[in-house]
Amino acid sequence: MAGGSSAYGGVNPNVVRALLVAMALGLAAYIVGPPLYWHLAEALGRASSYTSCSPCNCDCSSQPLLSLPEELTNFSLTDCAKRDPDVNEVMEKDFNDLLAEELKLKEAEAIDSQQRADVTLLEAKKLASQYQKEADKCSSGMDTCEEARERAESALAEQKKLTALWESRARRRGWKPKSHS
Repeated sequence: MAGGSSAYGGVNPNVVRALLVAMALGLAAYIVGPPLYWHLAEALGRASSYTSCSPCNCDCSSQPLLSLPEELTNFSLTDCAKRDPDVNEVMEKDFNDLLAEELKLKEAEAIDSQQRADVTLLEAKKLASQYQKEADKCSSGMDTCEEARERAESALAEQKKLTALWESRARRRGWKPKSHS
């Protein structure tokens, strides 16, 4: 191998190594970079808001009492609201009112659901009563049929006895049955 050519067909291995290292670093930065950036930005944001926060003397009653996500609120106003007992009381009262209203809604929903269940139960009872009446009619009809069948069997047995008696009398007097040939 003369003239500085390598076994890789003229490509310098140091260039290939440097290119692979650069690609690996770029890939690592692409994967790890964004989460790391957001964690650092969040940590720096918290640190700057805590260090710049001074005790406030503000009129919190003029501010809206909406509870916004923490990242959207002004830290000095929320801190002020947390320190003000009047605002705490108002917020607690509003929270209790909201809970009471939600409880009333749930109660109304439960009452409505119970009424629907009662109507459904009443309809089911009516259907069950109707089916019971039909079953009673059927049972009564079966009883009547069973009694008639028993009377018919009894009458048939009596008729067989009477027939046997007449046949025996007839045979004693010389009667012979016809042969079926």
